Amino acid sequence: MKIINLSKIFFLPFSLILFFYSNTSAVTLEKTPVSLNAAWGMSWLDDTQMLITQKSGEIFLVDTVDHTQIEISHNIPVVQYGQGGLLDIINEGNTIWVTGSIKKDDKYTTAIFQSTLDGNKLVNTKLIYEALPYISSPYHFGSRIEILDDYLYISIGERGEGMIAQDATNSIGSIIRIHKNGDFPKDNPYQEKESWRPELYQIGVRNPQGMSIEPLSQKVFISNHGPKGGDFIGPVIAGTNYGWKQIAWGGTNYSGSKVGDGNAWEPGFLKPDFIWVPSIGVGGIKFYEGDAFPDWQGSLLVGSLKFKYLSVLHRNNNKFLNEEIIFKDKIGRVRDIEINKEGEIFLIADELDSHLYILKP
Repeated sequence: MKIINLSKIFFLPFSLILFFYSNTSAVTLEKTPVSLNAAWGMSWLDDTQMLITQKSGEIFLVDTVDHTQIEISHNIPVVQYGQGGLLDIINEGNTIWVTGSIKKDDKYTTAIFQSTLDGNKLVNTKLIYEALPYISSPYHFGSRIEILDDYLYISIGERGEGMIAQDATNSIGSIIRIHKNGDFPKDNPYQEKESWRPELYQIGVRNPQGMSIEPLSQKVFISNHGPKGGDFIGPVIAGTNYGWKQIAWGGTNYSGSKVGDGNAWEPGFLKPDFIWVPSIGVGGIKFYEGDAFPDWQGSLLVGSLKFKYLSVLHRNNNKFLNEEIIFKDKIGRVRDIEINKEGEIFLIADELDSHLYILKP
């Protein structure tokens, strides 16, 4: 077990970065002493403690008041490979679920594990889901996880395999819905044919690396990476298909060639609610609830990996209206976003030698 308490080392607080956003209200970005390397996911354990994952396999229990940082021991067999590794984390009390990439016969896939937090270790770990098939590609594992009612919603990337996301006999390039123990719900929509995967809830996505529940409607939303253009935000709706790789939401292949017939959308596919062209490398997303930033209530916080910014995607009458960049080039590639009970915003970056950051009024 590794315990790091940097508050005992530094006699002065870490630097505070002051800046202004467009409506001239001041905000403060605080760099905490919590030290991270390629952090990926966060989940609140209680009002002040959170779990943070690193792609290389570490899980930390972090106290956000005194900045104590404890490494949680575990035996989850994730493998850091390309864009894979230990990815997202979520919990209900001491029951923990994590997503990550695992290896079998020199191929890889996205998997979900369930564990119990016992002191400073995870115990009773079991594999409850593995996306099939395993693929040798190092790309597009996804993966975010949310709990809604009695279900887990998990995003699975299409591993760079393109049209495989249109094939319902596998679970690559999809949003799946499973019970918390890994069982498949009997009312999932893709069960019309015996060969279709029973865990499928929505198909046709490329690399969904953000997921958040809209507080009022209780709908799940995802962020999804397009190719060269075509990043988007959209709802998770049972039985729908976002169309990858027949369509690319306004994007093109990296070579500049057309995807499919070159259409941003075609009949029969679900339209995203908001699209970026060019791509921003959209990462973690979080609907804002809290008193710290009342102007952002109900809007969506968005992290950009490519352009290294945090933005607010303003929303009114269930429509995303415009994007307001809050800061850029302050912490690097914004990977994930969480909010505490005061409405303060906690941020991690997909960077080496990084930290946990807090955005305050």
